[in-house]
Amino acid sequence: MAQDTHVLDRPPEGASADWTIPQNWQAYTAEEHATWDKLYARQAKLLPGRASKAYLKGLDALRLSDSGIPNFEELSERLMKLTGWQVVAVPGLVPDDVFFDHMANRRFVAGNFIRRPDQLDYIQEPDVFHDVFGHVPMLTDPVFADYLEAYGRGGNRALELGALKQLGRLYWYTVEFGLIREDDGLRIYGAGIVSSSAESHFALESDSPNRIGFDLKRVMRTDYRIDDFQQNYFVIPSYEALLRATVETDFAPLYGEILGQPDIPIAEILLGDEVITRGTQDYAKGKAA
Repeated sequence: MAQDTHVLDRPPEGASADWTIPQNWQAYTAEEHATWDKLYARQAKLLPGRASKAYLKGLDALRLSDSGIPNFEELSERLMKLTGWQVVAVPGLVPDDVFFDHMANRRFVAGNFIRRPDQLDYIQEPDVFHDVFGHVPMLTDPVFADYLEAYGRGGNRALELGALKQLGRLYWYTVEFGLIREDDGLRIYGAGIVSSSAESHFALESDSPNRIGFDLKRVMRTDYRIDDFQQNYFVIPSYEALLRATVETDFAPLYGEILGQPDIPIAEILLGDEVITRGTQDYAKGKAA
């Protein structure tokens, strides 16, 4: 099922108007199932003591420890009983309005391809391991599930108001690369971290990145990098607080304010930040040298 590219500008042949396609689970090869198993075993060993309680609970509830790439129909049946969400296959990265519509209707879009064995440590585009192992366990948490639905509902409004970049930063710094403060310390819940062996260590244990208390406006003004470890991680106090910040905010005037202000450069610390750890940025400096 491997393909060279998964970024498309129109639904491919065989896709529905909403860009969904059959997962075609029976077509996965033994090697592809083995790749999933290898990735799963590596992350499952790393995440206890690092991942959020909600994530680990979801991992168990969905039985992702079963061997092989999960069947989306079976996965959706379990997920639907818990929070009313389902997982639908798409051929790659879909247009923003399609992405938001699926999310607003509690459909999580997931790529149906898996990385090659020589791509275990990094793949540019999200594959089925990133999408399912990284994202779907958090959808078993009722509060986080509500947050993602609310995010989807706000997406097309952001498109209309010319604020897609700003809303995208909220997704990046929470859904993809978020940290949470739990009783035992900081924990990871963002899919980009929990699905990455190296970043699972880096996000919590490295002295290099800043770890800053979550503030909605601050996050939506802050640049990020897509090609390496993050230089900033934002820490939420709870999923309830994240949901409240989303549903109790009128985003239209917030966008108006933010769009009139300069972007905050990566790694910059502001006077009003709640600085949990001030990073050395040594990793980023070393990459730039």
